[in-house]
Amino acid sequence: MDPAALRAEFPVLDELAYLNAGTCGPLPVAAVQGAAGVLEMAAREGRSQKYFESTMASRTTLRSAYAQLLAGDPDDVALTTCTSEGIVRVLAALDLQRGDEVLTSDEEHPGVQGPLAAARQQRGVAIRVVPFAQIAAAIAPSTKLVACSHVSWVSGRVASDLTRAEVPVLLDGAQGVGAVPTDVAALGCAFYAGSGQKWLCGPVGSGMLWISPQWRERLPASGPTYLNLDNPAAGLDAVPHAGAARHDASALSHETTAAAVAALGVLGGAGWDAVHDRAATLAAELAAALADSGREVAPRDRTTLVSWEDADPAATRARLAAAGVVIRDLPATGLLRASVGAWNDSTDIERLLSALP
Repeated sequence: MDPAALRAEFPVLDELAYLNAGTCGPLPVAAVQGAAGVLEMAAREGRSQKYFESTMASRTTLRSAYAQLLAGDPDDVALTTCTSEGIVRVLAALDLQRGDEVLTSDEEHPGVQGPLAAARQQRGVAIRVVPFAQIAAAIAPSTKLVACSHVSWVSGRVASDLTRAEVPVLLDGAQGVGAVPTDVAALGCAFYAGSGQKWLCGPVGSGMLWISPQWRERLPASGPTYLNLDNPAAGLDAVPHAGAARHDASALSHETTAAAVAALGVLGGAGWDAVHDRAATLAAELAAALADSGREVAPRDRTTLVSWEDADPAATRARLAAAGVVIRDLPATGLLRASVGAWNDSTDIERLLSALP
């Protein structure tokens, strides 16, 4: 891996210390060119058979690339628009009844909390919240589903071992896939929802949902439309695809998939093992430097997120932005968070540290 060559792929780094991939990753030039190429072709040639065939080929490529990142099979990967869409699709399709318990943690993103709250209101599901570090130990006979983060968006901690869970596990992989090595089978989950716009540096509106082979036929498609159907021409007799494609987003533009494929090519070209290791190493260096400066760093694992306490996180985040350092504050937590990627380097970390009050 050539860190300087990887960094050069991201124009935003010419001016800013961009440390916010946990929200949206930096966009590489190749992704912009990929989307532009599709739009130029569509403007020049129209959007008919050739455009449709190219769209389907791009979706196949993206599905395979996501599957490789998850150490899964392409047939088990649905293309979605974001992590939350995958979570919504799973919760909508599961046969959760009034009083059924869903176990979750106290460090979940609104992308998990919102769908769970809706399930409680609309279906009478019971939600039990426990500390993130205790979620595996908190599984009880009453638990019907575990829904939690692979990597906490608040602290950067990794979920405890859930491989012995005797109930299905739905993991929010927004801060996992692309950020840390991810093997869905080894994680012991039934469902893994991830983002394309964060650590994979793709466009907003891209993501994936992995469904384990044991659940592939047990999870009905919620409102399958044209691209979800095996033979749309069969009309009312049409059936959904046999694999996870039955859960694909109803409309995912060709320019979106082309940009996502191109971004994955940039990162994959650098080598995913090297990308993961460099990002985690830089994040650990930042965490150590913050602690050495007397700041209280949130407990974390070897991930890409570093959070620390601040007296006024929103104000500090704004001051840093004015100084060309992009991080985020985490509402209602008293924390600032930096997201460190393999595209960053020591100058970004030094710029952040020197700009802090």
